[in-house]
Amino acid sequence: MAKIRDLARCMTLTVFSLVLIGAVCGCGEQKQKTEECCWIKMFNGKDLDGWSVKITGHELNDNFGDTFRVEDGILKVSYDQYDKFDGKFGHLFYKDEFSDYILRLEYRFVGEQIQGGPRWAFRNSGVMLHGQSPESMGKDQKFPVSIEVQTLGGNGTDKRSTGNLCTPGTNVVYKGKLEKRHIIRSTSKTYHGDQWVSLEVEVHGNKVIRHKVNGEVVIEYTNPQLDERDEDARKFILGDDKLLSGGSISLQAESNPVEYRNIELLPLSE
Repeated sequence: MAKIRDLARCMTLTVFSLVLIGAVCGCGEQKQKTEECCWIKMFNGKDLDGWSVKITGHELNDNFGDTFRVEDGILKVSYDQYDKFDGKFGHLFYKDEFSDYILRLEYRFVGEQIQGGPRWAFRNSGVMLHGQSPESMGKDQKFPVSIEVQTLGGNGTDKRSTGNLCTPGTNVVYKGKLEKRHIIRSTSKTYHGDQWVSLEVEVHGNKVIRHKVNGEVVIEYTNPQLDERDEDARKFILGDDKLLSGGSISLQAESNPVEYRNIELLPLSE
């Protein structure tokens, strides 16, 4: 009984998540132990150890312009060494792939968008899930085939949801229907300025995925899958099997400076 009470104290998740968490305790190296629960600390606050960089037009791990860097314990996407954006979309990939997990982090948008960045990329970034490996990306490929948890910052005036769903090379089932739109907006509030926002994603393989912003579920969908219409995605389709059960996790750089901290992942047992 004491063990169960300790487990309940260490998490503030749903009852369903708590049951899953009970099956994954037992921490190994590079895992942060919180009482009975094991969260993988993906970012060490010191450097980019455990991460690899892929920027459009550049080879793997050519961190052009020191785009991804660590300063004062914060993982930053910066453009102070760029003359202009020039289509250099970037992604920072974590070393391991996952299928069933809870991912949580905090992000905020800072500064001004770099010259030449697309208008739609103003205060726009994302976390890519179930993605292809960085090694499999083409040199000039802009985005990994993946499920994107899109993060957006407000412009100070208008409503602009965050925690949206984008689907580069993928589709999902949303509200019981196969959805082929590239963007499905969430129900989140708008977050203006440079405030930190908490993002949490609960991922259950090729079943259900939920996005939470500041503790509130803002969108839910099922059956993430490859889109046969997409040239990059087609090379990963085997026979009739299009479902995505897992893959890489990466952080995006789309021309607006953004910062990340407290990046952690809890594996779940399905």
